[in-house]
Amino acid sequence: MILRPVQVTDLPALLALSRLAGRDLTPLVNEERLTHRLRWVQRTFAEQVERADADYLFVLEDDDQQVLGVSAMTGAVGLREPWYNYRLGLTVSSSPALGISRQIPTLFLNNEMTGQSVLCSLFLRPDQRRGSNGRLLTLGRLLLAAEFPHLFGEKMIAELRGSADEKGCSPFWDSVGRHFFKMDFSHAEHLSGLGNKSFIAELMPRQPLYTCLLTERAQAVIGKPHHDAEPALRILTAEGFSHQGFIDIFDAGPVIEAPLSAIRTVRDSRLLALAIGPPDDQAPTWLIHNRRLENCRITAAPAQLRGDSLLVDRLTAKRLQLQPGDSVRAVALPNRQQQAVAA
Repeated sequence: MILRPVQVTDLPALLALSRLAGRDLTPLVNEERLTHRLRWVQRTFAEQVERADADYLFVLEDDDQQVLGVSAMTGAVGLREPWYNYRLGLTVSSSPALGISRQIPTLFLNNEMTGQSVLCSLFLRPDQRRGSNGRLLTLGRLLLAAEFPHLFGEKMIAELRGSADEKGCSPFWDSVGRHFFKMDFSHAEHLSGLGNKSFIAELMPRQPLYTCLLTERAQAVIGKPHHDAEPALRILTAEGFSHQGFIDIFDAGPVIEAPLSAIRTVRDSRLLALAIGPPDDQAPTWLIHNRRLENCRITAAPAQLRGDSLLVDRLTAKRLQLQPGDSVRAVALPNRQQQAVAA
């Protein structure tokens, strides 16, 4: 498997993935917009756009050049148009005369994530969710951020999908957003996913929202991920991401964050010389990046550390388009037990 920048020729494969993913890949469902995005991604990887407009879209490809998954990062959010979240805080009120004191959880609309980078557009075909594929798709892009930190914000954030039923109905939306937008959850999320976000600023109330006024179902899902988002949450939590009280304004899914330099994949990655040969049978799996931007290639493969060199087999070197002695950025993947403990 290889993680690489998307190409315009990947359009049919991405449209097929979007049909399989449904609402998980809303930004990829419109062919005209997607074609424009693919061209913009090429400009991004060629460093021809500003950080506020940078869109790093990757595909996961097997050795038969079949596209099996997709993931992305943005350079910075909120610099061209507002990027909204709710922050969960407390409103304290008291009446000494009556002997009453209340701490009421309250949602505050904010733009505090402005300028930070976002992990987004993650989807892996269900029949490929095995081995290291999910971690390569999720974490491989962070090696690019480790190699080119000047292209990203001080923090990396991820909006995880919140609770919704099989019909796409969200308890939080039904209790909050529906009253102000007069549209169902799926329609609002679709518009937002296509980049039409001005309606949020125009219609969303600016006043704090007291959670005690929401339905019990809506209160119960605040900051809770959808079960389909739990694998990504476990992987990112093991990397050092945490929930600091920010949630999505539509479905109340958690917004998790981490300083870029503190993320395990970024912090522990090393520059090594590539060596070719058969690694030991017990060699751990490493994420390996060829240190290029425009012709970025990232893979997950068994590798053996030998001093300042990383020993990999010939197929891995071929996937990375590298020769012996070339420099790579690499980090060992934690095993499943270590990851479970960290999470």
